[in-house]
Amino acid sequence: QSQRVESGGGLVQPGGSLNLSCVVPDETSDYSAVGWFRQAPGTEREGVACISGGGTIKYADSVEGRFTISKADAKNTVFLQMNSLNVEDTAVYYCAVRSYNQGPLELRRMCEEWQYDYWGQGTRITVAS
Repeated sequence: QSQRVESGGGLVQPGGSLNLSCVVPDETSDYSAVGWFRQAPGTEREGVACISGGGTIKYADSVEGRFTISKADAKNTVFLQMNSLNVEDTAVYYCAVRSYNQGPLELRRMCEEWQYDYWGQGTRITVAS
């Protein structure tokens, strides 16, 4: 299923910051995990940052130390704070939800896209001077 749940994309200069938001749909509010994925032109979609309902977090090596994923359970919202952006971060960013009944994930599998069953329509981020 795909619906519009992400916000916060846009154009930013290298070195800049953006904060993405993902509002988790009501039918998946008790989720197993939420992940941020991205797809640049001509590349496969990759997991960027993922968080379990219990707060376990996994980052891709390429964003470790620059991106921070967090969640506000009261608002059913998951955030991705992105700092020190560079042109290689240009992509469409997707929020994905693994529903609760799919069960928990091992840390090493948390950012595998096939583990997620609800997907947003994506928000575009362009890093350019």
